Amino acid sequence: MSKIALRNKLSKLNRLRDVNWRRLMISTLGVVALLGGLWYAIWGLHPYQVDQQQIAVAYAHQQSAGDSVAVTMNVEQEAKNQFAFTYTSFDGAIVNGRMVYPEHTEPGQALPVMLGVHAMGRSENRWWMDSFKDRPTLEQTDKLTQQALANGYAVIAIDSRNHGKRKNLDHNIIKVMNDLHWWGKREPYEQMVIDTVKDYRVLLDWLEQQPQFDATKTSVAGYSMGGQVSLLLAGVDERIERVLSIVPPYLDDKVAIVAPKNILGNLAHLDKLWLVSANDDEHASESENAELYALIGTKNKKHLRFEGGHVLPTGYYQQLSDWYQ
Repeated sequence: MSKIALRNKLSKLNRLRDVNWRRLMISTLGVVALLGGLWYAIWGLHPYQVDQQQIAVAYAHQQSAGDSVAVTMNVEQEAKNQFAFTYTSFDGAIVNGRMVYPEHTEPGQALPVMLGVHAMGRSENRWWMDSFKDRPTLEQTDKLTQQALANGYAVIAIDSRNHGKRKNLDHNIIKVMNDLHWWGKREPYEQMVIDTVKDYRVLLDWLEQQPQFDATKTSVAGYSMGGQVSLLLAGVDERIERVLSIVPPYLDDKVAIVAPKNILGNLAHLDKLWLVSANDDEHASESENAELYALIGTKNKKHLRFEGGHVLPTGYYQQLSDWYQ
C-alpha cells in the first residue's frame, strides 16, 4: 500500500473515530440530561407561594391570639450574673439556654433584653465563648454579648431546634440539609426554623412576666441562620423592638414559609433594624441583599456592607456599637 493510500485510510479511520466519539458524547449527555430531568421532577424543590395568613398560622405558638400562657422557667445560677435555664415550649419540647445580666444594675431597674440567635451548626455557647470545644467563634457573637452587656442589656440565648444540647443524633442538621437539597424534603428544615421561632415566642411570654426585664425594650440579634430567625421572629411578633440581622442567607420560594423576604413587610413596628451583609457571601449575593434591604418594611433601617465572605472580618462588631443606643 502506498503512503498516500495509507494516509487516506488513516484519515478515514480518524474521522470515523471522531464521529463515533461525538455520538457517544451526545448519547451520554442525553442520558445525563434525562436523569437530571427525572431527578428534578421527582426530588427537586419547586417554588410555592404563601400569604400572610398562612405565615401567621404557621408561627402561632398559642391556640388563639391573646391566650395567657404561664411559662415555668427552671433557673440555676452558674456564676455571678449568669444563669442556665430550661423551659417547656409550646409543643412540650424542653428548651435550654443561658442568660447573663450586666455587671452593674440599679436596684429595681428593669433591664432591656437582647435575644441572641446562633448560626446553623452552632449553639447558644457561641454568645458567651470565644471558642468552644477548641473551635473558635468565627462569627464573633461573643463580642456582641460584651457590647450588649456594656450598654446595660441582659443577654439571653437558647439552643435552636436540632442544635447544641437539642441535637437529634438520628437526623442531625447535616442530614436535614442533605435531605433538603438532594431529596427535596423541605419539611424537616422548615419545621426546625419555624419551631425555633416559636420557642423564642414562648421565651417572650416569660419575659413579659418578669419585673427585672423591660419587655417593651426587647431586641434580637442573630448571625447567619440566626439572622434569618431574627427577621422571622420580628415579622411575626411585635414585641421585638430592634433587630440586628447579620449575614442572613437569601432564601427563595422553594422554602417560602421560612424565607425572610416573605415577611419583611411586617416590620413597620420596629424602632431599629440593621442588616449586615458581605459583598462576597456564598449564601447571599450583593443583589439579593439589596433586595432584602429594600423589602424591609420600616424606615428605621440601615445596611452595613463588609468586604469578604460569610465569615465577616475580624472586629466587624466594632462598627455596630450605635445599634445598642
